[in-house]
Amino acid sequence: MQENLQTPWEKSRPLAPPLSAARTLRRTTKAVSGWLLVLPALAILTLFTYGPALLVVAMSFYHWSLGGFQDSQWVGALHYQELLNPISGFLESLSVTFYYVGIMVPMTIALGLGIAWLFRGAAHKPTPWLTFTRAAVFLPYITPAIATSIIWVFIFNPQFGLANAALRFFHIPALGWLVSSTWALPAVMINNLWHNLGFTVVLFLAGLSNIPGEAVEAAWLDGAGGWQTFRYVVLPYLSPVTLMVVILTTIQAMQAFGSIYAMTGGQFGGGGGPLNSTTTTAIYLYKSAFIFFHYGYGAAVSVVLFALLLLMTIVQKQVGERYTTYQ
Repeated sequence: MQENLQTPWEKSRPLAPPLSAARTLRRTTKAVSGWLLVLPALAILTLFTYGPALLVVAMSFYHWSLGGFQDSQWVGALHYQELLNPISGFLESLSVTFYYVGIMVPMTIALGLGIAWLFRGAAHKPTPWLTFTRAAVFLPYITPAIATSIIWVFIFNPQFGLANAALRFFHIPALGWLVSSTWALPAVMINNLWHNLGFTVVLFLAGLSNIPGEAVEAAWLDGAGGWQTFRYVVLPYLSPVTLMVVILTTIQAMQAFGSIYAMTGGQFGGGGGPLNSTTTTAIYLYKSAFIFFHYGYGAAVSVVLFALLLLMTIVQKQVGERYTTYQ
């Protein structure tokens, strides 16, 4: 056997390091430059998003004063305990919010999907009327909600509004609409449904455009009818879009504020009337913090509203993905 002869210098020479100094320097430079590029965005998010959010959480534990922490009194979880008091009105506003969400979300999805399906079915017959209809459906979404809500106030006027004029034309008794505790919230729902429907239609149209025509044709060749094709072919392909629409519409409905404030504010402002029939949690938060100046209590309301939105989003995502088909 031939010996492996090595000089003492060769035996004592260390193995080459896994990374050279130059390579390590390049990696460090890339990491530092990456953080420097991200730093402006992080600073803006911290200053205008994360920082104020943490401040709101801290404010919820104080009887807050505009002078800051030094002039505010620590009250612990007192504000959160007051939220559970039926006299506070928070639980009532929460019930109004859930009622609003429970009606708005299904109606928005059903009407949005139905209109999108009609538009897709008539896509091979482009006409000026179809083009006008598509624009009419989407146009309200890009108009200012406050401005259009003021127009709807005149439409729902009990004396000279177009809504009651239409009811009288069909010999239906006129309604109080915004001055009625029964019909004020449905009037707001009509406005918001009209305003937000275009966004839902666009999302469903995008989902319908991704359905392969071969799948629909195969269903027809197998003898499937219109409803069967829609139920077993179209809906599974639309399930990811539908889940996204459900989550986005729920978040939007839970935070409904602008149109309610504009339509039910009245001469004293604040919104939510009559008799708190349209006081959603967002309206209740606004009144608590900016009308009655209970900043700490209003902060507690906002924290609870955020927790509810987060919980509902997680539940919807977990449950919805069980019925979602990703192609």
